[in-house]
Parts: sequence; structure tokens; C-alpha cells
Amino acid sequence: MFSWFNVADDIKQLLILAADNWQDTSKSQYYINQALTQTNNSIDVLVAAYRYFYYKNNYQMALSTASQVINNIKDSENLPDSWEKLQPMLLNRKEDPQIRLYLNAYAASGLVLAKLGEIEQAKTICARIKEIDVNNEFLGASILFDILTRPPEDEDE
Repeated sequence: MFSWFNVADDIKQLLILAADNWQDTSKSQYYINQALTQTNNSIDVLVAAYRYFYYKNNYQMALSTASQVINNIKDSENLPDSWEKLQPMLLNRKEDPQIRLYLNAYAASGLVLAKLGEIEQAKTICARIKEIDVNNEFLGASILFDILTRPPEDEDE
């Protein structure tokens, strides 16, 4: 089961237990946290944890896990901090699986920031992704940007 998921069987079991205990948040979150701890926050488990926390409406933890994915990839790929230096690298390498994951995690962080009411930060992230993502492949960042920047409609009409 889940042969494509690149973690040990005991970690897969913890993730399955988290899913099986979805209705009991404290129990399912315990299993997610155990998987994170036992893998030292592996990228695959962080992505699973992001999805878990997002769908459990725990946006602070979703943002934290998305940020960890971003930082892990930034470190492993030796990506610069400056957007001006980073943007051309992302554009040139956007088909690379690690860079795609970076872009998806960055877009996910924009979505979560919007949900947390951090609209200006969300707009910045979505605008950056939109510069790179001409085919709108990364979590609908272009659509979210359009929603966040749409002028309020005139209520009298």
C-alpha cells in the first residue's frame, strides 16, 4: 500500500492511523506528530502533515509545515533568499520536481496566509507565483491573487 510514498512502513502505518482516526482530532494529530518526529520532518511527511492540518482547519500548523517544506528545499537546492535572485532560478527550473514542490508549498503558504487574514502577504506570494506560473499549475495562485485584488463591487448596483 502506498508504494509511491517514500517513507518506511512504520511511518506509513502512523499516517494510516491518522487517517483512520480522522474524527478524533487529538488521536489523529498524535499520529501525525509521531510521523513527523520519527522522520525528523521528512519532506514527504511534511506534505502529508500540511494536508492534514489544512483540512483540519489548523492553519497555523499548516503554515508551519508549508514553511518547513520551503526551507528544506531552499537549503537542499541552495536557493537564495532574495526574490530577485530566486525568481529567475525558479522560472528556469520549474519542471524540476523539487522546484515544483517548492512552488506548490510557497503557493500553499499564500493560501493559508489569506485564510489567516494576512492578505498583503498572501497577495505578495500569489503575485510572485503568478509571474512564474503562466499555466496556473500551482494551487490556483493566479486565481487567488485575482480574488484578493478584486475591487469591492458597488453595493448599489
